[in-house]
Amino acid sequence: MSIEGKKIFITGGAGFIGSELIGQLIEKNQVTVYDTFRRDSIRHKPYARHKNLSLVHGDVCDKDALSESMRGSNIVIHAAAVAGIDTVIVSPVTTMRVNIVGSSNVLECAKELKKCERVILFSTSEVFGTQAYRSAEDSYTHAGPVGEARWTYAVSKLAGEHMNYAYFKEFGLPTVTVRPFNIYGPGQIGEGAIRTFVLRAIQNLPIEIHGDGTQIRAWCYITDMVDALMLMMQDQRAVGESFNIGNQRAVITIYGLANLIVRLTKSRSTISFVRKDYADIEIRVPSVSKSRDLLGFEAKVDMDEGIMQTAQYCRKLLRKDSSLCRTALD
Repeated sequence: MSIEGKKIFITGGAGFIGSELIGQLIEKNQVTVYDTFRRDSIRHKPYARHKNLSLVHGDVCDKDALSESMRGSNIVIHAAAVAGIDTVIVSPVTTMRVNIVGSSNVLECAKELKKCERVILFSTSEVFGTQAYRSAEDSYTHAGPVGEARWTYAVSKLAGEHMNYAYFKEFGLPTVTVRPFNIYGPGQIGEGAIRTFVLRAIQNLPIEIHGDGTQIRAWCYITDMVDALMLMMQDQRAVGESFNIGNQRAVITIYGLANLIVRLTKSRSTISFVRKDYADIEIRVPSVSKSRDLLGFEAKVDMDEGIMQTAQYCRKLLRKDSSLCRTALD
């Protein structure tokens, strides 16, 4: 089953996940990316200038511009957000405004579409708080204490989830919510641990771990995430539901992850620990039984393969543009 002849609108489509998803859609559909392009992963894709791709520089908080650009769309994917703990700490007000007002604008504009078949809203695994072990879609969410910057992001995304479901219940809008769990792979931009560790390892630079390294994560490769999104876009059973998407078999501590990357890349990097000044997640492992049982989703890529593919991509990219290592060196 494939998606053909659709007009697909992706907020934040220049980002890591959105730009990878476009590769699965661009040949047989018209795709519009609506983005500020502050983080631009799509420019490195082979389809960056594809005839079926339209790039619109826009802000999701600008409802009029959003509505005009979304006009005629059949599928809306809302991936735009302020994300990343360092960014959130610096700009908590912008985080709340973009993530809450932006999501509200997207849903309101989508409601006015004449032939809207699906609205997929991106949430986050952070809605489960500091401890998320085999968290299911109906597990309790945790807002965290007021004043802790990390929970500004989580609360803003959780508000989006509630709005998304409300538009389904009240207006019949065919919405779906997705909670990604630690997605990584070629094309990643921003503050991801695997990206940073790999970039430093392939340059034999010191790797710093925030905290004691005992934090536990389940890591999901980008192609598995895209496979899940494709299923949500096509399967009618996804409508009105939320899904945790991750790889519950690819579980490792942050210290173990750093050592694994050093070993797989044959790096001479040293590993050290630095103090962290923000709340951290002790464990983050999803239950994916719902997405498996309802959609047939199963993560396929194991960690060794995913890290090797990521390292290969990063080496090629660094040869083309050495400035790409700046984030890893900051």
